[in-house]
Amino acid sequence: MTKNSLQLTFHRMADGITAFSSTRRGGCSKGNYGGFNVNIHCGDAPYDVERNRALLCDTLGIEPQHLVMPHQTHGTATRLIADDFFSLSHTTRQMLLEGIDAVMTNVPGVCIGVSTADCIPILLYDEAHRAISAVHAGWRGTVAGIVGKNIAEMAAAYGTRASALHAVIGPGISLENFEVGDEVYEEFRKAGFRMENISRRYDKWHIDLWECNRMQLTEAGVPPSNIGTVGICTYAHADEYFSARRLGTASGRIFNGIMIDRE
Repeated sequence: MTKNSLQLTFHRMADGITAFSSTRRGGCSKGNYGGFNVNIHCGDAPYDVERNRALLCDTLGIEPQHLVMPHQTHGTATRLIADDFFSLSHTTRQMLLEGIDAVMTNVPGVCIGVSTADCIPILLYDEAHRAISAVHAGWRGTVAGIVGKNIAEMAAAYGTRASALHAVIGPGISLENFEVGDEVYEEFRKAGFRMENISRRYDKWHIDLWECNRMQLTEAGVPPSNIGTVGICTYAHADEYFSARRLGTASGRIFNGIMIDRE
């Protein structure tokens, strides 16, 4: 297995920033985990996951401990990753990443990221303070306003101003394929979303998670011109990207990473 066997979708954000979403191409996982999965919480063979993680680290040119992946629970908690995080034991680091759905850092050479398989990943870069964040926004996190809360956390930690942020909304399920029950529709309505802008009725309601999070970014103060939406539907392209709705939950996860490059 060579470095060239791993195919990533890179997102253009700024010079000195590496941002990407993994695809299913490359790696050594099997079946619905094939071929490239680095998530240990979805039932894949641990040995294959470790080999895939090593391949990703080799591709990025970082040490394995500098790949930071939280165990997400559809909450809104953010974990700040500072230099001293890496002096902690492996067990302590894993404990600190438990129940975390967003991570942020200003340490160069550290790749932070979130796992998705239809949920919406949002990658943020604070150009003024050279700080980054990765956010996992499923429908529950979106309703709870995770991206706005994460921006507030960046402001507290780094002095981030939303007006200086650059954002990428990565691969996720599209409105056409995100069918929901009336109870989920009501959760969005009660959260104050303008439903005429983010929903459409077919046989059932469909919700546009891309637009929900784009709206929350602009409401937080991120300039619309600084927000990029990749526009790749994971459900429609389950041959290239993992989709839990298409493949089942016993399948791989996309890793959406961002890193400040070392100078």
